[in-house]
Amino acid sequence: MSKITAAITAVGGYVPPDLITNQDLEKMVDTSNEWILTRTGIETRHVLRNAEFSDMGMAAVNQLLEKRGIKATDIDLLICCTVTGDMIFPASSNIICDKIGAKNAWGFDLSAACSGFIFGMETGAKMVESGKYKKVVVIGGDRMTSIIDYTDRNTCIIFGDGLGAVLLEPNEEGLGVIDSILHVDGSGRQFLHQKAGGSSNPPTRETVDARMHYVYQEGKTVFKFAVTNMAEVSHQIMERNNLTADDVAWLVPHQANKRIIDATAERMGIDSSKVMLNIQRFGNTTNGTLPLCLWEWESKLKKGDNIILSAFGGGFTWGAMYIKWAYGE
Repeated sequence: MSKITAAITAVGGYVPPDLITNQDLEKMVDTSNEWILTRTGIETRHVLRNAEFSDMGMAAVNQLLEKRGIKATDIDLLICCTVTGDMIFPASSNIICDKIGAKNAWGFDLSAACSGFIFGMETGAKMVESGKYKKVVVIGGDRMTSIIDYTDRNTCIIFGDGLGAVLLEPNEEGLGVIDSILHVDGSGRQFLHQKAGGSSNPPTRETVDARMHYVYQEGKTVFKFAVTNMAEVSHQIMERNNLTADDVAWLVPHQANKRIIDATAERMGIDSSKVMLNIQRFGNTTNGTLPLCLWEWESKLKKGDNIILSAFGGGFTWGAMYIKWAYGE
């Protein structure tokens, strides 16, 4: 019997219609369109209004199901990678399953900041490879505008809302998730985190007044770690699988900063024409960046394409994944 791998067989995505432009931010904080573009490459970011995070998940998964021609009741497992779920508990995975009618599925939320989707893909892939699960949905997305301080120009220019989802199914052609290298370093937590809201610093009037429930980031330190680690792990996954730059059809990098993306591509020797880039329109959607790239580029992907996913997130977390694409002409 051939080895079972977990292959992506459908992709769905959702970004809310409302926008926050650089010009909007110029009116809110001391910044400029030129300053933002030069440092991040971001022009606009989407914002979810009058809806819940789980509504984005419902929209993306329903789209995915329609593409694949299956029902929600066919789903065995739903993994939701996010840091901005509807509630602390229950898991947004549970809520999304209820909203789409996935009555035969179980699921859970996975939190690894901007690396969450890769971590979720690794987890989902192992479930499929076990032979027990045939249809696993991995969601990556965030409603980052719900935890952004729009008086802090260091963070409010970066983040937006959006979500993507993929369906993993068994494959015996050697396609799908081939390899991954994943890392965490908890000593980095002091540089990128949310100060209050967890059990170590529960919500109080004082924490709210001190604006401690928003994203806090020491940008220069995070940038330095991200450039080094995201670029290096992406190079390592190529080396370990004997891939040259010519072998790689696409790099799918986390969309946090254009300069980090460029440094990663350069370390891998990948030409910019092979780099999926939508940061200019979506900003950093945290767990959503990688699946949203796959969603937007889906029509350009061909069966057998070698694809490298790469991410870096708060905590710190980082990793890279090698996938052989399973469909397309």
